[in-house]
Amino acid sequence: MDTHTVVNQPPPRVDVDEYGTNAALVEGVERYDAAWAHHHLHLTGQRVGTASFIADAATANRREPTLRTHDRYGHRIDEVEYDDSYHRIISAAIGDGAHTSAWADPRPGANVARAAAFMLYAQVEPGHACPVSMTHSVVPVLQAHPGVGAPWLDRVFSRTYDGHLRPGKPGAVFGMAMTEKQGGSDVRANMTSARPIGDGRYVLDGHKWFCSAPMSDAFLVLAQAPGGLSCFLVPRLLEDGERNGIRIMRLKDKLGNRANASSEVEYDGAVGTLVGEEGRGVRTIIEMVARTRLDCTYGSTAGMRQATAEAAWHARHRSAFGRLLVDQPAMQGVLADLQLETEAATAVSLRLARAHDADADAGEIAFRRLATAVTKYWVCKRGPGHAYEALECLGGNGYTEDFPLAMRYREQPVLAVWEGSGNVIALDVLRALSREPETWEAFDAELALASGVDARFDAHLGDVRRLVAEVRADAAPGHQARGLVSALAVALQASLLLRTAPPPVADAFVASRLGDRRFGGALYGALPDGVDVRAIVERI
Repeated sequence: MDTHTVVNQPPPRVDVDEYGTNAALVEGVERYDAAWAHHHLHLTGQRVGTASFIADAATANRREPTLRTHDRYGHRIDEVEYDDSYHRIISAAIGDGAHTSAWADPRPGANVARAAAFMLYAQVEPGHACPVSMTHSVVPVLQAHPGVGAPWLDRVFSRTYDGHLRPGKPGAVFGMAMTEKQGGSDVRANMTSARPIGDGRYVLDGHKWFCSAPMSDAFLVLAQAPGGLSCFLVPRLLEDGERNGIRIMRLKDKLGNRANASSEVEYDGAVGTLVGEEGRGVRTIIEMVARTRLDCTYGSTAGMRQATAEAAWHARHRSAFGRLLVDQPAMQGVLADLQLETEAATAVSLRLARAHDADADAGEIAFRRLATAVTKYWVCKRGPGHAYEALECLGGNGYTEDFPLAMRYREQPVLAVWEGSGNVIALDVLRALSREPETWEAFDAELALASGVDARFDAHLGDVRRLVAEVRADAAPGHQARGLVSALAVALQASLLLRTAPPPVADAFVASRLGDRRFGGALYGALPDGVDVRAIVERI
């Protein structure tokens, strides 16, 4: 008996055009004025779908970064060493413009094309996306303060990546450091001090509890100056080529995001340059935070796409009880529901990307202010449960590290935590509704574009409007924050799908996620009768 003949196992999912096979992504890129990027995105999709790129992704997450505080002679070097696979991945992403292409070449659809490239890379290897995102997100801060930022702009626009610390590199990667041990999200409790030494320069002393991507070439850092909490640009190398006083104390032992180093750092006489005015550090850095929040949404969406695609691949190649899994109604229901979540996340991600283009008018800017926070909260929170359900589709294989969904299951929670966890984001939504009424007007106008298309949506929209009115009239509405944000998020997704998605997708989303008979609750696969499950699964 030949016990080593392998049957009824799917072939490796490699050499796939991850862009061309993602119908929702291709349609969204076309819809939001980025059709000019189709060819480039197909090449990117083919690159990230190769066996070699997928192998690098697995290796980068297994051979984790290591910290070397000193060289063999005892000199302090504070270096994090990555496996070469990580450097190949981030080099490819930067080479394809997944970091700053929308800033370097602004035009209609530029942020849509950049979002698609970012998601294609993050779909296969998510850890490198952290420094890529921060480099993208620092640009508006650098542009707003050219006296400090101008010397860095050409370097962050560069598509050349060099992972070594050396002066004169053509390209640069940025990070940021805000939170401290005693404060966390309450950054105004920061204790790191900044002492002015002239010419806009300050000496920083203190610590940061989280500094992701500590091998970045420069960071935006919050510290207490004489005039209050302020923002500083702190490079790793000083102008004379000497290392700045940034000490990496240890790397965080994280649940996921293993390919990316996150660290605790201390500043021991680190030299930084003031960005903006003293006492206005949060206002200065907030645009960077807003952009990284949006990238968290892209990252969660990319993870949903990977999870759904891997689950469907398994189901199309695995038989049980005499039939392929994909032909069995129970599995069809799960796959269709996973795809609905992915389609909705993709639709709202690309809509928001378009709202961030350079041609955005006042209405678009107001819309994106509220919609980015709402969407970051909802899509990122839906990610972990989605990854788990997809993992279960693979059975025991899904639970092993030989398949990518174990990594994905660990990865998804970080995107809900980073750049403002649930309560922080929900309270930000309340703040926008209270202080920036134009944001709700723009958001409501977007929702209303689907009015009259589906009675179930119209009823939900009415409920949302009443809830917003109640919250805005409540002097202490914090207890309603999460419920409100969830209702807003689903309303926005439903409005977009009703206007842009194929009828089977839009109808199934509305039927399963709106109204009093929400099927399945937080679980997937309990779709109502009448849903065209097969049509949805065919889009995976």
